[in-house]
Amino acid sequence: MVKPMIVCILLMVPVSLAENWPGFRGPGRQGISGETKVPTAWSTTENIAWKIAIEGKGWSSPIVWGDRVFVTTAIEEGQSFRLICLDRKTGVIVWNNEIVRQAAKPGNANNSFATATPVTDGSSVFVLAADGTLAAVSFEGKVRWRYQEFPYFSEHGLGMSPILYDDLLIVALDHTNPGKNNKPGLEEPWDKAVIVALDQQTGQVRWKGKRGMSRIGYAVPTILNVGGVDQLISPAGDVVQGFDLKTGKLIWTAANPGYSLVPSPVIGEGLVFASSGFDIGVLRAVRPDGKGDVTKTHIAWESKDDVPRIPSLLYVRPNLYSLSETGILRCLEGATGKEVWRQRIGGKFSASPVWVEGKLYLLSESGKTIVAEASPQYKLVAQNELNEKCCASPAVSQGNLFIRSEKALYCVGPKP
Repeated sequence: MVKPMIVCILLMVPVSLAENWPGFRGPGRQGISGETKVPTAWSTTENIAWKIAIEGKGWSSPIVWGDRVFVTTAIEEGQSFRLICLDRKTGVIVWNNEIVRQAAKPGNANNSFATATPVTDGSSVFVLAADGTLAAVSFEGKVRWRYQEFPYFSEHGLGMSPILYDDLLIVALDHTNPGKNNKPGLEEPWDKAVIVALDQQTGQVRWKGKRGMSRIGYAVPTILNVGGVDQLISPAGDVVQGFDLKTGKLIWTAANPGYSLVPSPVIGEGLVFASSGFDIGVLRAVRPDGKGDVTKTHIAWESKDDVPRIPSLLYVRPNLYSLSETGILRCLEGATGKEVWRQRIGGKFSASPVWVEGKLYLLSESGKTIVAEASPQYKLVAQNELNEKCCASPAVSQGNLFIRSEKALYCVGPKP
């Protein structure tokens, strides 16, 4: 039996633990890593632990659990949706299995047939294919179940990712009308958007949530505790919303104009920070403690300057960082929206920013990663070139940075 005094001493000592990166934007879905000693400088030939070619095309982010790295891809012109498992230490491909045989539908040229980032609980890897199929796959590469009851359609393709909560697998299936009239859900709000929660073990539907009137979106939901109760925070085109995690019932909704919403929300200061979609650029901070339509009562502040339409936001107390796809980086006070500083860093950005040990990692589509201090003033730390197209957000785990390019997966830093 451990003596109480020893327990107290152990609790007072800061312990650095190796961190998994289990889904889109990491363990807290905020783009924040608790890792230390992650490299800030590298090139195509220096400080690269390993590089492995990835066949096919996919813009899903890599995820990491223990000594396994997972990434999805699509080959055969998108028809073969695959999950690849790699050894974290060596980059060797352990297995590369077809999970879904999907019909390759048209999409935006900037999208792919494997854009959804998988998520894992350490036992199964849960994937979302471009046709709307959800599947659970064992760490040995065997499909445990498939859910194929929702034939997804959007003329821009699929871009959202699933999340895990308790024993649920949750995905917001915002979509558009598949018929000849493609305006509903895209140009015109409609009431057909669905949020699905499945049982992780069986793939059976536990609940379905309805948004009401909204348009297409690709944002990944997150979880926020409001008054002691966890809420699912899920924006889409024209709306930011909170849902009951036990039933899927809509609790509150706030208007946030624009369609084809891409950036995922972040939370902080007791607020939900969410970008709008295309057409109208608005960044809003919403108080999540209301009920019904809270547009007129619960918007704490908004900003219309250089609103990101692709990269997700990043909140690190007390500041909110906003990176536009055109390379404008802003630092705002999270509580008030007041601009602290603004910097034009140049380039084109699709990947979402990552925070590691007081630094911002900003990966451009040209493969250049800008590392800057997350501080009251902009301070450049390093610029690192890979000279390959990069749209997927990076992952951080166990001292390494994992970057997916158009053709390869890089493990940056010392060899694991």
